[in-house]
Amino acid sequence: MASSSSSPLFFFLLFLSVVSAVKLPLSPFAHHTDKSTNDPYLSLRRLADSSLARAQKLKQPTTIKPDESALSAVSTASATVVKSPLSPRGFGGYSVSLSFGTPSQTIPFVFDTGSSLVWFPCTSRYLCSDCNFAGIDPTRIQRFVPKNSTSSQIIGCQNPKCQFIFGPNVKCSGCDPNTRNCTVPCPPYIIQYGLGSTAGLLLSETLDFPDLTVPDFVVGCSVISTRQPAGIAGFGRGVESLPSQMKLKRFSHCLVSRRFDDTNVGSDLDLDTGSGHKSGSKTPGLSYTPFRNNPNVSNSAFLEYYYLNLRRIYVGSKHVKIPFKYLAPGSDGNGGSIVDSGSTFTFMDRPVFDLVAEEFATQMSNYSRDKELENLTGLGPCFNISGKGDVTVPELIFEFKGGAKMELPASNYFSFVGSADNICLTVVSDTIIGPSGGGKSGPAIILGSFQQQNYHVEYDLDNDRFGFAKKKCSP
Repeated sequence: MASSSSSPLFFFLLFLSVVSAVKLPLSPFAHHTDKSTNDPYLSLRRLADSSLARAQKLKQPTTIKPDESALSAVSTASATVVKSPLSPRGFGGYSVSLSFGTPSQTIPFVFDTGSSLVWFPCTSRYLCSDCNFAGIDPTRIQRFVPKNSTSSQIIGCQNPKCQFIFGPNVKCSGCDPNTRNCTVPCPPYIIQYGLGSTAGLLLSETLDFPDLTVPDFVVGCSVISTRQPAGIAGFGRGVESLPSQMKLKRFSHCLVSRRFDDTNVGSDLDLDTGSGHKSGSKTPGLSYTPFRNNPNVSNSAFLEYYYLNLRRIYVGSKHVKIPFKYLAPGSDGNGGSIVDSGSTFTFMDRPVFDLVAEEFATQMSNYSRDKELENLTGLGPCFNISGKGDVTVPELIFEFKGGAKMELPASNYFSFVGSADNICLTVVSDTIIGPSGGGKSGPAIILGSFQQQNYHVEYDLDNDRFGFAKKKCSP
């Protein structure tokens, strides 16, 4: 049994000495460290590669199922709608600023609906390997300093909130099961993302908004990462996510148009705790579609995702006939569509992508196909449109259950590359066949943030539905 006089700080410092030798697995593109954001080909290639790496991780995640009964220990103050600024980042995500601690320390986080843990770079010893891509200076990464916060506490192994990450069968080495005050901390977490990894310890902290304080919030204190230039705010369905811990009724956002760089232009992320919220009410102007039930499979990480009832894909007026096994998740977890703010470009399994890309190529056959540009950017199909005057591209439409249609503006699925003479479809795929090919699990379609630009998007958790409408998001 651990001594009752043992300090949590001792275990934290011990962990620091241990993780310094941990080798975290690199993503397939972790060695790509191009810093030239002025080269449009390399910039798009980097974003295409990161979107593909992200998709591969979402399709084959490794997560321990948490104990949902532990969520009852979470408390939150009452409030109406909390707003936090949301801005695009050069490395492909959108950043939201959150304040933790007493006194509070404000840290930028990547807004991510495809994962659940909220974590920040932590302590002055924080190490980030390969974080200098896209011109990011690792020494300037903002860090949370626990010793400067009077409300910061390491979560103990016997604390029910430790089960958020490790499940009910967490092993508490050195703890007597009959001793409630064991000071052994919750085991270190190691989380892998498409772009890299992070590792640290769980803290109990105060999450602070101007009109709302959330005590005893579970947050990750990461001390070592690979290719993670900022913390991540997990907005997925897991019990450790920000919406779950705050018991949000809904949250919504409007992503400003991307320029693939950091910018001060942003919009608000609205967090609705339910005060003044009428159950069943709809936001005026939004089209809604119910979320689909998550597949009940052995890989519990799929339970974190927001599955959509995508029914049809149109290119122009042509209905692209996607086999049903790609539109709906099967009993094995293969197939289906999810929405993910952490992915830049929308991903489609190869059979789906080929059908969509072929239809674009057919309807745009009056333009020259640029295969060299496709190889440079990782995108496609790409076209040379020089000398063609006004260019018209076919519409890309996603139709969901209930008839709600997301009719994307061309700027959300085609991008100029290098000059006004070249355009590429901003959808990615891989070379794996997908559900019909065996061995490739997970969602077949991942709706990324690039395709959500200038849309008001709402996650109505209270009514289990997804709402959206076109809207100019910039002020």
